[in-house]
Amino acid sequence: METIKPELLRDCAQKASSFAHSPFSNYPVGAALQTEDGAIYTGCNIESSSYGLTVCAERNAIASAVVNGHKKFRALAVYSMNGATPCGACRQVIWDICGDIPVYVFDKSGRKEVYRSGDLLPNPFDNTKLEKKNNQ
Repeated sequence: METIKPELLRDCAQKASSFAHSPFSNYPVGAALQTEDGAIYTGCNIESSSYGLTVCAERNAIASAVVNGHKKFRALAVYSMNGATPCGACRQVIWDICGDIPVYVFDKSGRKEVYRSGDLLPNPFDNTKLEKKNNQ
């Protein structure tokens, strides 16, 4: 099993941020998600003039990995100018899809913070809270 390489994830996330479509906020973000088998999928934020339709880098990276058949993940890195942590919506999706993984947050000065997705979203709403139907 390949180990987590935070610096490689940072480099991939930083490159992804250069493709961001952020004409409204001018705040490019990139994310890189490492799968259990070591593959890395990236995403960038894509803003919409209808702000609610904007999709964050983290969710784009997760979607890219899932659409390529991956279901188990090892780590996520997020790169932005000032090291912002994932938004609430992304925290929920990270928890739902990736589980409790390390989330590395990098900024342009090279600073790195490490969180667990479970710490970013304490007491999450997830499938354990959903009532199962009798036939499931």
